[in-house]
Amino acid sequence: MKKYTIPIVLLIVFETIAITLWLTKNNLFYLFNFSYIGISISLGMFLLIRKYKYARRIVQLLVGLYMFVYLGLISHENMQIEGFWYYLFTGVFEAATIHYVVAKIFGPLVFGRGWCGYACWTAMVLDFLPYKVPDKSRKKLGWIRYLTFAASLIFVAALFLAKVTNIERIMFLAFIIGNAVYYVFGIALALIFKDNRAFCKYICPVAVFLKPMSYYSLMRVKCDKEKCISCGKCKRICPMNVDVTDNSRKRVNGTECILCMECVRNCPQKAL
Repeated sequence: MKKYTIPIVLLIVFETIAITLWLTKNNLFYLFNFSYIGISISLGMFLLIRKYKYARRIVQLLVGLYMFVYLGLISHENMQIEGFWYYLFTGVFEAATIHYVVAKIFGPLVFGRGWCGYACWTAMVLDFLPYKVPDKSRKKLGWIRYLTFAASLIFVAALFLAKVTNIERIMFLAFIIGNAVYYVFGIALALIFKDNRAFCKYICPVAVFLKPMSYYSLMRVKCDKEKCISCGKCKRICPMNVDVTDNSRKRVNGTECILCMECVRNCPQKAL
């Protein structure tokens, strides 16, 4: 049972969040929402441990489609970063603010950028593209994400400063248009750089939240130096160009690891 510790712990964490929010907010939705996400992620980790090839893809579809289709398209909740700013400005701890606090601000202290690997509905689509292994070295374009981050904040702030009416309707339209733009740019960048995760590396504004806390993540891929033969395969197949052979927190692209476990699955010496 020891090898199933991670999925069990993750399930307990999400169930604790689910029950706490249900009781404090007096809203049964939070019990369902975080229980569903916790069960989906734990199931994926269980299947990953069982070496099921499509374990991560199953989680991506279970969580990504739920958040994009049900919460976004059906319930009209903007779960993008604009929705976070919107609820933050209105002073309401609901929907996107809770989602960001759990998944993208404090959650990374536990599971790093696991959100990017298992639950992001943008990456869910991009990972269907054929460029799963980066064809070229990483570009120094990460600064672009700070521009998109600032643009999302300025957009929502301008709506409030201008006292725009029917702002909730605008937030829903922003969700639709924003996702369409993300998919267009994400697919275009993947084709240009031959890298499914180019959008995640250079454009995605959510990484601005994820990166600082991910530095201190409890869940990390580590290397057994006695087993490692320095073949370099883990570096070549890593979709985020992380040097997982370095166990320090200052390793190359250390805050970019999405816990996809491709390095672990492909290590010939089982050193990771």
